[in-house]
Amino acid sequence: MILEMKVPSPGESIKEVEIATWLVKDGDYVEKDQAIAEVDSDKATLELPAEMSGVITLKAEEGDTVAVGAVVCLIDTDAAKPAGGASEAPAAEAPKAEAPKAEVKAEAPKAAPAQAPAATSYAAGTPSPAARKILDEKNIAPATVSGTGKGGRITKDDAVNAVPSMGTPTGGSRGTERTKLSMLRRKVAERLVSAKNETAMLTTFNEVNMTPINQIRNEYKDAFKAKHGGLGLGFMSFFTKAVTRALQLYPDVNSMMDGDYKIAYDFADISIAVSGPKGLMVPVVRNAELLTFRGIEAEIKRLALRARDGQITVDDMTGGTFTITNGGVFGSMLSTPIINPPQSGILGMHNIIERPIAVNGKVEIHPMMYVALSYDHRIIDGRESVGFLVAVKEALENPVELLMNGDAKRALEL
Repeated sequence: MILEMKVPSPGESIKEVEIATWLVKDGDYVEKDQAIAEVDSDKATLELPAEMSGVITLKAEEGDTVAVGAVVCLIDTDAAKPAGGASEAPAAEAPKAEAPKAEVKAEAPKAAPAQAPAATSYAAGTPSPAARKILDEKNIAPATVSGTGKGGRITKDDAVNAVPSMGTPTGGSRGTERTKLSMLRRKVAERLVSAKNETAMLTTFNEVNMTPINQIRNEYKDAFKAKHGGLGLGFMSFFTKAVTRALQLYPDVNSMMDGDYKIAYDFADISIAVSGPKGLMVPVVRNAELLTFRGIEAEIKRLALRARDGQITVDDMTGGTFTITNGGVFGSMLSTPIINPPQSGILGMHNIIERPIAVNGKVEIHPMMYVALSYDHRIIDGRESVGFLVAVKEALENPVELLMNGDAKRALEL
């Protein structure tokens, strides 16, 4: 029996995916539930498992965009499993060996007529309308592009593949590489540009003295790790608790625009921006306002490991009412984070640097961090945005009283 394998739906709003990598070759014998491909959607990279055991025939190439429900491969479930695993290989390779010959034959007729009239044809060096638009966007002169179309005409593909001049080389390696962005990366780029163009985004800054949090971590991190199965006591739990507290004080920051309406939430689903092997991902910690320090650290660790291992799901990244991003792990001292639409606010953490500050009229050196809040001014006024960030600062500089109800050991479940 020939089984048609179709692209499953990764999520409600996803209509198409891209074949990122085939993990098997055409003609290979695959086992049921074996991962045969990695597919990119605009939200995550997912593995495609074989539905049955048998010999596979691929119906899509790497990089192809295919609709959800489309057939991407066939599995011959009646085929016998090869004894040594090598018997199927020659049969599978045979069609591939002939493919280059067919391509050479097909392209040979194109090469001959393209060169003959190129010198005299009026079309030589003239771009098509679509090609001209692309060349204008790239700021490339048509005279610098060799046309491969009829009579030497510059086609759209010629324009797409054209590379701007990098000047006269003076020696050394000057190689270039052109690779297609993954669907996830393209979607992230689209959303970031959309956020800049469609929101009235502003950023306000403040600084936080991290001494109190460092003291708590230094005192309790070993006991916390021993009590909670190796779970570390990091900065993210303190920042998440400070953010959920501030969101309750300034609910406009925890809201979104929907046309002429404002949607306000009485819960805090905190999106945590993490860098995965496939790019930026933003999994969500649900109802963070109800979680303890241990609960927040455990959930962030779970989501980060899933993102790192490429096992993050669309549901893990769906929703979120506010985002926290930590550029400090890469050494960033200060930045203006971009809103994660349709959310209205994002908090940016940065690196911790010892700096001299005035404390009670004296100069002292303390570990300091700049924090930034980017917000949509259409729905959040200056009073709310500044007040929110000040509330975050106050909680981080007085965590025992404001985040732990005066008892650090009890808050950390020690």
